[in-house]
Amino acid sequence: MRPFVLAALAAAILPAPALAWGGTAHAVIDRAAIEAIPDDGPVFLRRHVDYIAGSASLPDGWRGDSEPFSKIEEDPNHGWFKEQFAFLKPIPRSRYAFILALNKHYEAIRESDPATAARTNVRWTGTLPYAAMEAYERLIACMRQIRSLRAEGKDTAFAEQHCAFQVIRLGHYIGDGAQPLHDSVNSDGWRGDNPKGYTRDRTIHGRFESEFVDGMALTAKDIGPRIGAPGHRQGDMFDAVLAFLDDAASRMEYVYILEKRDRFANFKDKDVRELVTLQASKGAAMLRDMICRAWAESAIRPVPLSPSPLDPANPAYDPETGSAPALAGH
Repeated sequence: MRPFVLAALAAAILPAPALAWGGTAHAVIDRAAIEAIPDDGPVFLRRHVDYIAGSASLPDGWRGDSEPFSKIEEDPNHGWFKEQFAFLKPIPRSRYAFILALNKHYEAIRESDPATAARTNVRWTGTLPYAAMEAYERLIACMRQIRSLRAEGKDTAFAEQHCAFQVIRLGHYIGDGAQPLHDSVNSDGWRGDNPKGYTRDRTIHGRFESEFVDGMALTAKDIGPRIGAPGHRQGDMFDAVLAFLDDAASRMEYVYILEKRDRFANFKDKDVRELVTLQASKGAAMLRDMICRAWAESAIRPVPLSPSPLDPANPAYDPETGSAPALAGH
């Protein structure tokens, strides 16, 4: 049998990894976030809400096996499997410092604990908060361009489109982070000791975030009233993202408890509906807050750092990554 035929058969037989909140939830979260932007925020995004909501699942399309370079870079951006890096405190403020720390731990335990070492790598820990912060800071840069163009009396149409694209990226990662199963090694079935008899069925992920969400017909109107006033106007945004992920992770086991009832087949189950609505509203609120904070940050004229983050003379310079990490408090 030819190799490509074998590969096709394997793809058909093996369970596919769960990707993200289903398309419905991602679109609902993005739309509700844009609709919740106050009048003193980046209201220009309202003109692009259909594009943003309609493209909310776009980053999942960058994870296909047929695009291996893209998959290797993108796959970890959709999860944050906390149990895998419990040894790492504090969480590094650099994607590359995080990856290097994982590899050092892998090297330290690969002989004594090969099973744990096998999953001590970036694919099985995730990089979601870094992806979110990278999109957030790109959004600030896009919004800064809009302010500059407005000041010069120039058209902002293209700059607005650039911002909308970054909102799509940011919204996807924040939406994923709001889904409790994206924040645990138990993402696709319970792993390890299982005294409470939770399902090990890998389909729990899709049954919860896609089939149930579609079955309950979640809409932006369902979560809009729960988003509340803008928050996160001050403080460190990276810390805020980590706290947001911790909060979602705290409900991971509850997903498994609810699954034991009827495998999420009852779309009228009030408890499951409440959990979906709660997490979707939290995701929309966090996304709206980050969008509004980015708009506020874009009004502040950037000041070049001296010494540069790339200069070894910078006190925070990390020779392993070749740069100084992001400063706390931003």
